[in-house]
Amino acid sequence: MTVFEVPLVGPAGEPVDLARTLGSHGFAGLAPLRPDEDAGTLELTIRPRRGRPRRARVAPGPRDRAHVEILGPAAGPRVAAEVEAGVRHVLRLDQDLSGFYARAAGDPELSWVTSGAGRMLRSPTPFEDVVKTVCTTNCAWSATVRMVNALVANLGEPAIGGGDPLTNAFPTPEAMAGAPESFYRETVRSGYRGAYLIELATTEAGGDLDLESLAAASPDELPDDDLETRLLALPGVGPYAAAHIMMTMGRNHRLILDSWTRPAYARLRGRTRLVPDATIRRRFARYREHAGLAFWLVVTRDWIE
Repeated sequence: MTVFEVPLVGPAGEPVDLARTLGSHGFAGLAPLRPDEDAGTLELTIRPRRGRPRRARVAPGPRDRAHVEILGPAAGPRVAAEVEAGVRHVLRLDQDLSGFYARAAGDPELSWVTSGAGRMLRSPTPFEDVVKTVCTTNCAWSATVRMVNALVANLGEPAIGGGDPLTNAFPTPEAMAGAPESFYRETVRSGYRGAYLIELATTEAGGDLDLESLAAASPDELPDDDLETRLLALPGVGPYAAAHIMMTMGRNHRLILDSWTRPAYARLRGRTRLVPDATIRRRFARYREHAGLAFWLVVTRDWIE
């Protein structure tokens, strides 16, 4: 086993609350991620550039650091460095939230976030986040879990240090593109989403789609409106899915307004009827590029006491 620590600090020196990051949204509970809420840990699978995927565990460490264990036999320096980079990526430690904290400090409803909340956990690759988002559309969460579990267990590469098929690496675009339609119909039971998943995987594997480039582009290189337009052109991606994918890419302007967040916000306001979307957007407009993040933190504050 290889062990190291990662400082929990943002690019501008802002604090990072590990528990809030690990519990930032439901994707933390989708394979191959595996949280342990009692222990405050998260297991994940990282795919190095060469060699088999490695299983790792992130846990609270001393002095505002995360303690990371690469499970299984000791990893060499190259693999250890790539796993560390993968962990930092998943925890989004490269995102500067100091400007957001400066605005939130004077907001009684959001001043609590300045202690380190607001980093939205992301997958090792944007392809994984897009696929998982498509698997959340128009279905119960239990169906999302079933679909993702089937993809990971059947198409993912087994990880060193993993204990079961749900610790496999998330399948590559090539693996998903090579699976027959019957697999999506009978094993994944993805319904109409099967065609979308096949098309996403095929275009990404073939090079016609490059989600890594979209995710890496800065707002100056690819403004939010243009990124949203590109995402809405993807199979199975509508306004809700585009807003969610943008947040996993670090673009926090769009509000995720859906069948869960709207009622949650109304309850917080003591309303028996839904608050109009335009009213919600006006409330968070002061946060500009972080408006969607501010809204999300308000409706999910009670997820972690």
